[in-house]
Amino acid sequence: MEVLASAEALEPREADFLVQFQTLTHCYPPELARVALEVAILRREARSKFPFADRLFLTREALEQASSFAISSYRAERYRPFTSLVDLGCSVGADTFALSKIAPTLGLELDPVRLSMASANLRALGLSDRARPIQADLLQPLPIQSGSAALFFDPARRSGHRRHFSVQQYHPPLSIIKGWLPDFPSLGVKTSPGVDLSELTDYQAEVEFISLHGELKEAVLWFGALKTAHRRATILPGPHQLAINDNERSSPAPEHISEPKSYLYEPDPAIIRAGLVTGLAKMLDASQIDPDIAYLTSGSAVPTPFARLWTVMDWFPFQLKRLRAYLRQRDVGHVTVKKRGSPLEPDFLIHQLRLKGDQDRVLVLTHLRGEPIVIICNGL
Repeated sequence: MEVLASAEALEPREADFLVQFQTLTHCYPPELARVALEVAILRREARSKFPFADRLFLTREALEQASSFAISSYRAERYRPFTSLVDLGCSVGADTFALSKIAPTLGLELDPVRLSMASANLRALGLSDRARPIQADLLQPLPIQSGSAALFFDPARRSGHRRHFSVQQYHPPLSIIKGWLPDFPSLGVKTSPGVDLSELTDYQAEVEFISLHGELKEAVLWFGALKTAHRRATILPGPHQLAINDNERSSPAPEHISEPKSYLYEPDPAIIRAGLVTGLAKMLDASQIDPDIAYLTSGSAVPTPFARLWTVMDWFPFQLKRLRAYLRQRDVGHVTVKKRGSPLEPDFLIHQLRLKGDQDRVLVLTHLRGEPIVIICNGL
């Protein structure tokens, strides 16, 4: 479509909508220009999630809720043993794209606009022979044969701009799966990465936390044959995984608490949310600095995808004047401040330090046995 190509050529952004809209209306009817510009803006924003974003039709809400294709593709691999899949609440097809590469996939969606977009997207990606979206209300009995397929469910976790944090506020609420599981035991459910684990105690599921490029992105519940552990942390790209099984469910207290040694590990957020810091410490032969803080320390460096590694230059009890003098004596003019367990805001501390110099350091504000300390680090 010519008008869409013209809109995309502008590399449009939401902040520049009015100016770029006026540019397009010189050549196209206003309503056509508006729609084309909205599509072009969403496609531009979708590049960070989809390598084929320039072929997609999206809504803003659908894009914001959609997983990156890297995550969807990773998740879809767990469905490899199955010959038939169903994407419940498929929206514009973001997860259907990956699932349909594994096995023929049926997408269920109530919203007719999103359903039309899903069909158009599947055609654009050459997947129409692998996936079929149909209109269906998930609050009604599922229009599929009992036990015939493995299911993936991505409930809506927001209404407009308002996020829902309780699984019972999802639409449909998570409790709806209790009616599905007897007939469809192989089920995966995408939830918020900040999901309250106490709300999941009634569900016999593996809980997997997934991070991408160091940012925690989502949690997934795996039921039936899809369940392979009790709790799992997955780091992408990779995948790199650390898991505990059902017989290891209780997280033991840290075996070793230590002052900062030569190296400091900052565990990936997926490791922290999955409650696997103690397990990672054992793997690295490292100690925690404080039983309530997810920093690890060791006398030797063991590079790992599960944590960022820093060289410890020095550490001492936190005191602003002492820290300022220490850094100025070493010509440090730029610091990156990281913290766990400290009430200080990084920007406030940086302003108070008033540094000038050519050297860079990483400052870690944390606790040692409950007392505030600062650890001065270099990147490894």
